[in-house]
Amino acid sequence: MTTDDKPSTAPDAPDRPKHFIEQAVEADLADGRYDRVVTRFPPEPNGYLHIGHAKAICIDFGVAQTFGGRCHLRMDDTNPAKEEQEYIDAIQEDVRWLGFDWGEHLYYASDCFEQLYEWAITLIRKGKAYVDDQTIEQIKANRGTLTEPGVPSPFRDRPVDENLDLFQRMRAGEFPDGSRVLRARIDMAAPNLVMRDPVMYRILHATHPRTGDGWPIYPMYDYAHGQSDSKEGVTHSLCDLSFEIHRPLYEWFINELGIFPSRQIEFARGNITYLVTSKRKLLELIEKQIVTGWDDPRMPTLRGLRRRGYTADAIRRFWDEAGVAKRENNIEFAKLESVLREDLNRKALRRTAILDPLKVVLTNYPEGQVEMRDAVNNPEDDDAGVRQVPFSRELYIDRSDFMEDPPKKFFRLSPGKEVRLRFGYFIKCEEAIKDEQGNVVELRCTYDPQTSGGQAPDGRKVRGTITWVSAEHAIDIEVRLYDHLFTAEDPTRPPASGDWLDNVNPHSLTVVAAKAEPAVADAQVGEPIQFERIAYFTADPDSTPGRMAFNRTVTLRDTWAKVQNKR
Repeated sequence: MTTDDKPSTAPDAPDRPKHFIEQAVEADLADGRYDRVVTRFPPEPNGYLHIGHAKAICIDFGVAQTFGGRCHLRMDDTNPAKEEQEYIDAIQEDVRWLGFDWGEHLYYASDCFEQLYEWAITLIRKGKAYVDDQTIEQIKANRGTLTEPGVPSPFRDRPVDENLDLFQRMRAGEFPDGSRVLRARIDMAAPNLVMRDPVMYRILHATHPRTGDGWPIYPMYDYAHGQSDSKEGVTHSLCDLSFEIHRPLYEWFINELGIFPSRQIEFARGNITYLVTSKRKLLELIEKQIVTGWDDPRMPTLRGLRRRGYTADAIRRFWDEAGVAKRENNIEFAKLESVLREDLNRKALRRTAILDPLKVVLTNYPEGQVEMRDAVNNPEDDDAGVRQVPFSRELYIDRSDFMEDPPKKFFRLSPGKEVRLRFGYFIKCEEAIKDEQGNVVELRCTYDPQTSGGQAPDGRKVRGTITWVSAEHAIDIEVRLYDHLFTAEDPTRPPASGDWLDNVNPHSLTVVAAKAEPAVADAQVGEPIQFERIAYFTADPDSTPGRMAFNRTVTLRDTWAKVQNKR
């Protein structure tokens, strides 16, 4: 197998029935339409990738892998006014993090600028393109409607030589921005409005990240896209459904130029409840300081999800289980969280953190004594082994694990009641110490040294098991409890009276100071951790020694639906 034939995708693709795109590709190979499979992922380097892009990435690279082909990464860098090297670098980083590799096949639409220009000249000479002096506003106004044909441009019948001269002078930079465009000459009465003499080139005196000031004209996406596919030998151009009406134009350019016949196939985008993926709206969230940036853990960007603790395995599996369809549908966010929990349950190290500490003093435990207790790192992974956690006279438990006057089915700590400390002993609450306001600030308890193995020699049973950390050895950490950024399933739909931003959840982030066992200090950024009985977390990149911060990735179970049902 040559380098070009190696599938550039994540390993271990699931074994499942082929979806409709794979079936179409299989038919193309069987009937000899193509003798290989080449796909591409063509992002615009004008922002960061989000979870919707992840679906396209999984499909593009996944189809190539299925048929032993290759997938190109191509930057659609045709609009220098919005493109930056920062985004180019970030896109490559995110695609690799997701688990895919394009090998040596990194391309840019700007690689084709000279060829695209020459092909435009070819179309002008064939009488299939012309220079239009109308403004963009005039062109839009004359486009017509679904029931009325468009109005032909007064420049539509310019002689070929005049069009060639004007286009070459556009290329030379003689004309100001917006003064002229190059349009394909197709059919101003076409039922598909996309075919009504679409714009191919506009004048834009802007510095390009790669070509500098070498080009004062830039191709439109509809023109550059298909021809870039053809030049690279892409066999299957996989796009979302919004490009379906553009397919006739895609094919028209290829046919008129007589170039390699790439095939466009569309699939439905994956819409996930409670998420917004519009770049414009995401930017508005940043500009209005509702979030801190593109990598805010509440954002649907891959950078934000990664910072929050999402794994590439979970995202790939989620999109695989969601399937590839031709019809748009909404996917419940709970499905994404379910897949994530299953993945993290297998991988996450177990640790103890107390988010709302309440001190417990074991009055009969020897002062100054410290013993090390064995604690399982991951009950789902025997190879994860055990760690030792310190146990001493003074502990912290979570305030929610104690009630002075508990209801009948409260099985945790209360006056006169006994519970099991995880990896510790049975303890009984003897006294609750209160401050002047009547708030419980400390519990005085006794421990039973005969219950070290979690069972009492006399056979007595306890119903509750609670977590703890040694007060003397606990480290201080910051815990960031992230939740849905929006309260509405469709955040883009404004309330009856208001703006779409009124759907922002005011409780999407809560920051608490917590106590944690010493091993938490060794957590690595991106490493999944389960704070037992609480949730899955990961250390934030802005953590520093002595100031560890942890982002909640996902709760242990879906509590959001219950909260919403109470609203």
